[in-house]
Amino acid sequence: MDNNGYLSYVEHALKNYRQLNAFSDFQGESITYNQVGERILGLHQLYKELGIEKGDKIALIGRNMTSWAVVYLGTITYGAVIVPILPDFNSSDIHHIVNHSESKLLFSTDLLFDKLDETKMNGLLGIVSINQCISLVDNSNGKLAEKVINLQPLFKGDGKNFNPEKLDFPEIDAEAVMVLSYTSGTSGFSKGVLLPHRSIWSNIKYAQEHLILKPEERVVSFLPLAHAYGCLFEFLWPFTMGCHITFLTRTPSPQIITEAFRKVKPHLILSVPLILEKIFKKRVQPQLEEPKVKALLKIPGLNKIVFNKVRNKLTEVFGGEFREIIIGGAALNKDVEQFLRKIGFPFTIGYGMTECGPLISYAPWTESRTYSAGALVDRMSIKIDSKDPYNEVGEILVKGDNTLLGYYKNEEATEEIFDKDGWLHTGDLGVIDEQNFIYIKGRSKNMLLGPSGQNIYPEEIETTINSMNYVQECLVRDNDGKLEALIYPDYEATDAEKLTKKQIEEKLQAIKVAANKLLPAYMNISKVTLFPEEFEKTPKKSIKRYKYTK
Repeated sequence: MDNNGYLSYVEHALKNYRQLNAFSDFQGESITYNQVGERILGLHQLYKELGIEKGDKIALIGRNMTSWAVVYLGTITYGAVIVPILPDFNSSDIHHIVNHSESKLLFSTDLLFDKLDETKMNGLLGIVSINQCISLVDNSNGKLAEKVINLQPLFKGDGKNFNPEKLDFPEIDAEAVMVLSYTSGTSGFSKGVLLPHRSIWSNIKYAQEHLILKPEERVVSFLPLAHAYGCLFEFLWPFTMGCHITFLTRTPSPQIITEAFRKVKPHLILSVPLILEKIFKKRVQPQLEEPKVKALLKIPGLNKIVFNKVRNKLTEVFGGEFREIIIGGAALNKDVEQFLRKIGFPFTIGYGMTECGPLISYAPWTESRTYSAGALVDRMSIKIDSKDPYNEVGEILVKGDNTLLGYYKNEEATEEIFDKDGWLHTGDLGVIDEQNFIYIKGRSKNMLLGPSGQNIYPEEIETTINSMNYVQECLVRDNDGKLEALIYPDYEATDAEKLTKKQIEEKLQAIKVAANKLLPAYMNISKVTLFPEEFEKTPKKSIKRYKYTK
């Protein structure tokens, strides 16, 4: 199966799981692996008739849905390069990505098409609706519209006529580009990450060897598919295992996500910290604050009964049948992590970046370590850029099969991320232990210097403040040599208590006093400022810090 990388895994799935359900849109229709195969062959025919060649770029934008996944698979198995675009990008960013990537076609959902201006994307053969399978814009004198219409029977077919023997995926070099990913970073408009087939294949192989999913088991896909984390672990890998993937199809609020978990009952869950923290804060924390529960928690033996009840309730919130929740994308609140470990909740924290397709470290929940981001995966090497990697914080450097080729049309950025010895500079700061478990302290570009030259990681201060009542989220920044915390209040809590703005301000000042008691003196906050709206975030739900630094 290893002869043709990831495409071999796709071919194996299409041949061995033919009658099983492959994809469903939440509260919508389902299609089998046979139907997926039929549509993939149809897309290959379309590309061939349009003169699309191996290595050509195909752009794809839309929320998580069945037709998005089909276009993705149909493109990479043809040998073309997929350019997934986050639906949250504004119009000018989408136009820029399509043009910069030199995409030949753009597949879009009807809803997102409304915010596009085709006159600003002159290199396209046209734009195709993935909802209706029709041409929305045709720059090929009617050829695109005609060929796309011919696809409709396949995209509405039952898959009974699919013959897996007709699958004839091209031989692809391991170093050939499979994905050109433009992700929104926390420091401005991102670069185009060139991920080769080798990187995706390596990530999939690791998942098959170390994570557990079986044919017919269920996964809910709600993380952005245009981002490497969700795409690989909620879609590409489960597909190779014969799993049934349900796409959320809408903006993933905690309420909608928990509804999907309750109905689908997934066997494995991926999440970002913000989702888990919000569910914990709304569903668990209020119960722990009740006087009777507080009293029980102080009594050995009885506290275990409380812990069991909380664990069971939280397990039910996530559908009740999952083996593990994998957290990635950002740091988990330390208080939340401590409590979840105390009650024996099956979660683990991984670490990665788009440039590694995305995986760098992971450990199953039974082997995970408090405050760690998992152990280095077995196809990568690691180095901490410090004199004592076990105790002294330094930049995390990695190399191995998962890494990118470079940045598209950006030699300067490529030279910056790789040093002369081939080490990839992650930009993250941390330490490791003797078993290569990674402990992340923050981003190197976010680090601030204390009054006596101490290294201050704003993420550590934010974790302390975020755990406090009346705080929805916060951002710590340098303000003329002093630390300032911008706090967006938990207005649901303040509204419930009918607090005035003045009273909210008083609560924030009390938070500053409480936080400073818990922090080292050099990390003390000098000023707290009420921030009126949620901070703008990346798809991984990390705050875009560059927008709020002075």
